[in-house]
Amino acid sequence: MKAAGSMHIRIDLGRQTLQLHAADGACIRRYFISSALNGAGEVEGSGCTPRGRHRIRAKIGAGAAVGTVFRGRRPTGERWTDGFAAEHPGRDWILSRILWLCGEEPGRNRLGGVDTMRRYIYIHGTGDDQPMGVPRSHGCIRMRNRDVIELYDLVPAGTSVEIVE
Repeated sequence: MKAAGSMHIRIDLGRQTLQLHAADGACIRRYFISSALNGAGEVEGSGCTPRGRHRIRAKIGAGAAVGTVFRGRRPTGERWTDGFAAEHPGRDWILSRILWLCGEEPGRNRLGGVDTMRRYIYIHGTGDDQPMGVPRSHGCIRMRNRDVIELYDLVPAGTSVEIVE
């Protein structure tokens, strides 16, 4: 559930969309996303996108250049380009900004073998060559770099995130 008087995010896996809602419930932004190729699910190692109530635990990448490459939540000093991507085929790109999610529902998406935070589930940027509106990720929510930067700048840590099928 969302906290009264605060913005919240709703991710619809079926529609492959992320909506940012104002405190009054009005949708103020809508983006196409790419969730897990393996579908919805909470189990560690499944490669699925977890459902249910979450929060943004941490925001990572403030001020980083568009296309900054992150590994282990740290910038590598590299920048994504088509050429750089071609040199590193098959890499799961985490670019520009990271919104690290934590589950709010013990036994569903928090604690034990279903813990969203321990699974390192993020909302993050991805390469320009990756399609949006099509499930292709390894569990995270991928967004266009410009979109994730805009979202990052609009929401504080602690923002509620609901992920539905």
